[in-house]
Amino acid sequence: MTKITLVSIFAALGCTALPSAAATISYNVQTVSFPGDNFTQLLGINDAGTIVGYHGATVNKGFTLTLPGSFADTNFPNSAQTQVVGLAGNGDKVGFYVDSAGITHGFINFQNFSPAFFTVDQPGTAFNQVLGISANSAHIAGYSSTDVTGMTLQKAYIGSATVFGNTFSDINGLLPVNQNSQATGINDAGNAVGFYLPTADTSIGFLDTGGVISTIDPFGSTFTQALGISQTGEIVGFYFDDNGVQHGYTDVNGVFSSFDPAGSVSTTINGVNSFGQLVGFATIDDNVVGFVATPAPEPASWTLGMAGIALTLVRMPGKRGRREQCH
Repeated sequence: MTKITLVSIFAALGCTALPSAAATISYNVQTVSFPGDNFTQLLGINDAGTIVGYHGATVNKGFTLTLPGSFADTNFPNSAQTQVVGLAGNGDKVGFYVDSAGITHGFINFQNFSPAFFTVDQPGTAFNQVLGISANSAHIAGYSSTDVTGMTLQKAYIGSATVFGNTFSDINGLLPVNQNSQATGINDAGNAVGFYLPTADTSIGFLDTGGVISTIDPFGSTFTQALGISQTGEIVGFYFDDNGVQHGYTDVNGVFSSFDPAGSVSTTINGVNSFGQLVGFATIDDNVVGFVATPAPEPASWTLGMAGIALTLVRMPGKRGRREQCH
């Protein structure tokens, strides 16, 4: 089954400073594992602190999580596999599923409508994944391909998904020439993030603001992916350093910070909400676990009952990477 990113899905717990003009922010970090499983990924979080993701390395099963550990199965009906990737403020969810014939489809799961699940496939394509939804549920982000395996000919899109039908708007045509592209996150303003592959072994993140494309390239990395964007414009994802080590990053107004604790192997940050709370997944002792990182102290407006492992690590402010407009 094709995963969300084009690189290894294995990652390690991350905790780092988030620099800003005023202060350095540390995080409280909780690790999360689906009961009885050694493979868990957290992929999206909304402002209420509800989280979505999936578990199972061989057979993917989606879930909705209310901290500290209340899981609800969330799977497209009669699917062979499901990953839940994005979550709106009202509880609408998006992701993708594999049917009994092995075909991958995008979907939306409406919180207050019956039937609740709808397939979201771009016409004329053979492979689809919906990877992001805005907080107001008005916008989606994803990609499609005419390759039934989804490994080639990927084209990023943004659009909308409703009970009355879906719309798709091409992003790939705005990007530099590439082999594959994916749109992975979008906010209420319609600003979308994602990545494109200029070559088979290079990847560059992008931000689409009203059709103007800016590259997201933390620390000059030749392999980086932007995977989520908040209402406030904070962007998250991962990058490879010069030694091929994978790190998570946060991007606040063009200022990048790494997200790695001592002893980590690699890190992926996949989602972020308006409070700056991060979700992702990690490899710890050969187990893939989800993590939630909440800025410390936690916002007074909400309490999540963080009962798991709590880590606080303050690092030096991150260096400024590159965000350049593509012409």
